[in-house]
Amino acid sequence: MIKAIIFDMDGVLVDAKQWHFEALNTALELFGYRISQFEHHQRFDGLPTREKLRILAKENGFPHTLSDFVNEMKQHCLLETAERLCQPNPVHLETLETLRTEGYDLALASNSIRRSVDRLMQLTSLNSLLSFTLSNEDVSQPKPSPEIYTLAIKRLGVFPNECLVVEDGDYGVAAAKAAGANVLRVETVRDVNYNNVRNRIEEIKREAGPKTSVA
Repeated sequence: MIKAIIFDMDGVLVDAKQWHFEALNTALELFGYRISQFEHHQRFDGLPTREKLRILAKENGFPHTLSDFVNEMKQHCLLETAERLCQPNPVHLETLETLRTEGYDLALASNSIRRSVDRLMQLTSLNSLLSFTLSNEDVSQPKPSPEIYTLAIKRLGVFPNECLVVEDGDYGVAAAKAAGANVLRVETVRDVNYNNVRNRIEEIKREAGPKTSVA
């Protein structure tokens, strides 16, 4: 039986994928580098910024010494965009409120940094509906490592199979499955609604089958 639900943030509760792409390129272009939309979608989407820069340094000759500056610049650009565009989503608010009323414990586990997680959850007004949030700064290994979901499940006080993770990307789905959790994969933030979550929970119940008693 599902007792808790963990949400990813970017692409799930906040439509911020393009914001991340544009913010990183704004910082990279100061030094003559750029990630294409195709590269972002196929390789970088869902990874922490520092991991993206590590890959660029290893494979594209990006100067590693610039990583801290570019990372900070990217985060600044992202939050600047969020302040202009991020706002509460009525469907998400209703969905999380209803799930909490039904007794589900809700949390968030994101590959974004703590500063971004806190501000975006404030701007969406979802922070008060979550028991806690985890960022990539709360673990030693980000997704696709299962560490962040293993930590979230432990803090929720449930077994992995009692937890549903709502994710949108390959790295997040891999992390959730490796942690032993059930997964609802969504394509966009519009797929995050009560009916889709409830249908997945009912599907998990059917997959588990009827309980049998031992005489």
